[in-house]
Amino acid sequence: MDRDTAPDLRNAPPGWSYNPSTWPQRLPIVLAAVVGFVLAMYLSLYQWRIIAGVWDPLFASPLEPYRNGSERILNTWVSELFPLPDAFLGALGYLADAVTGAIGGARRWRTMPWMVIVFGVFVGPLGAVSVLLVILQPVLFDAWCAICLATAVISVVMIGPAMDETLASLQFVVQARRCGGSMWRAFWGRV
Repeated sequence: MDRDTAPDLRNAPPGWSYNPSTWPQRLPIVLAAVVGFVLAMYLSLYQWRIIAGVWDPLFASPLEPYRNGSERILNTWVSELFPLPDAFLGALGYLADAVTGAIGGARRWRTMPWMVIVFGVFVGPLGAVSVLLVILQPVLFDAWCAICLATAVISVVMIGPAMDETLASLQFVVQARRCGGSMWRAFWGRV
């Protein structure tokens, strides 16, 4: 490997072959979160009755295109468990993913571990909740929601890369303690 194609390991965590905080690593996660936000807001508009129907390219009735599995799923008791529609809560989660993924530079795994860990906390549970909601669709309601499935795929795809960066920050904080420093100061990036 020549000098021009060799990876820049100056900012990579110790023992890592890449830096999980670089923009090429984070930008796909942020963009996926923005797409998830847009899709979830579209579903929220239906749940708030701002739009009359939900387009469903996979589970719509040919005779009544706006009477479909998506509308059935979006009108279940699960979607009404909280004071706000569940799709809007998902949109807020995606917005939090996008914002916390966009904050900071290529060294944020060590300069802002708190932000990276918050990012991981937002991404991980959102993915788990998405998987649970997808499982509930056929089991409890005998229906599918195509856009809901798309948002679940987005959530799951985001988990791996987000957890890489979270792991790098957690390793940094633990290493600071092993070296006799303060985990608290390392968590806040003050080492």
